[in-house]
Amino acid sequence: MQYTMKQRMATATLTAALLFSSISVPAALAAQAGEVQSGVNMRSAPSTSGSIIRNLKKGEQVTIVEKINSYWYKITDSSGRSGYISTSSQYIELQSSAPEQTGNATVKASVSFRKSASTSGERIRYLKKGEIVTIVAKTNSYWYEVRDGNGVRGFVSTQAAYLSVSGTIPDGGTGNGGNGGGPVTAPDDTKDESVEKMIAAGMKYLGTPYEYGSDRNTTTTFDCSDFVRQSFLDGLGIRLPADSRQQAQYVKDKGTANTNWRALERGDLVFFMSYKGTKASSYNGIDKSSQTITHDGIYLGDGKVLHTYSNEGGGVTISNIEGTHWEYRLVFGGSAL
Repeated sequence: MQYTMKQRMATATLTAALLFSSISVPAALAAQAGEVQSGVNMRSAPSTSGSIIRNLKKGEQVTIVEKINSYWYKITDSSGRSGYISTSSQYIELQSSAPEQTGNATVKASVSFRKSASTSGERIRYLKKGEIVTIVAKTNSYWYEVRDGNGVRGFVSTQAAYLSVSGTIPDGGTGNGGNGGGPVTAPDDTKDESVEKMIAAGMKYLGTPYEYGSDRNTTTTFDCSDFVRQSFLDGLGIRLPADSRQQAQYVKDKGTANTNWRALERGDLVFFMSYKGTKASSYNGIDKSSQTITHDGIYLGDGKVLHTYSNEGGGVTISNIEGTHWEYRLVFGGSAL
């Protein structure tokens, strides 16, 4: 019996299908949580030739959908993207296959996000008002272990002023975890809360006209130091010195001065020298430590400062620091608390 070319191809295809159907393939894992142990590439295919979707960072949580073979897992990350990563324990640690019991929380006011359940734990960053976090466990009376939107785990205060909690909160967590050590201590929420009260007091004056040498007994106009002083007075009942140079000395005396604005914390005061131009080159060769302080404001985080400097600038306003003359003029910043 002779076969046409089309018949031969059909027969070959059927034979191959039957042959490969007898080969066992790795069983899929039940969906399981995993924690990234060190930076690893998430790829578009289970092969080193697969394009890199992104690099997963240490501490990120992922869901393992399937074990493709001895070398590759299929996963989804916290944003729902799918891809493939190495099965090596160097990169991924499998967690209990039982579903993790968690609660959700909305951040009500900016709060420290730390590497351990202690005020001595390194601050990862400040969580911002409106962020959604997942509560993994209530570590103790003072601290929640939480996971942020990027899958990073850390610890925040249990105080109701900072988180609005929903769902079931598991007990027990990982405590200090080994991510920063230190004894379990009550969070330094007093300072965080004070910062937010002071900033809220200052924000009420947005748009208030500028006046150099403004009357310290009224709030109808402000110059820079009068505005900073009034924010502390209204928000915290703290009466700072009357002008920017005295306020700068006040911060210096507390030992918190830092010349790198990127290292400053929300609520720190920032101090500037005189304006000499909009370009960085205009400030080359200047010893800023010897410059007279001529302006100050309140650092909001994320490279923004709340201050007032002219009516043309909008009176009390918020300005960006990075890449502007404010960055080039900065002498130092630090906490007045």
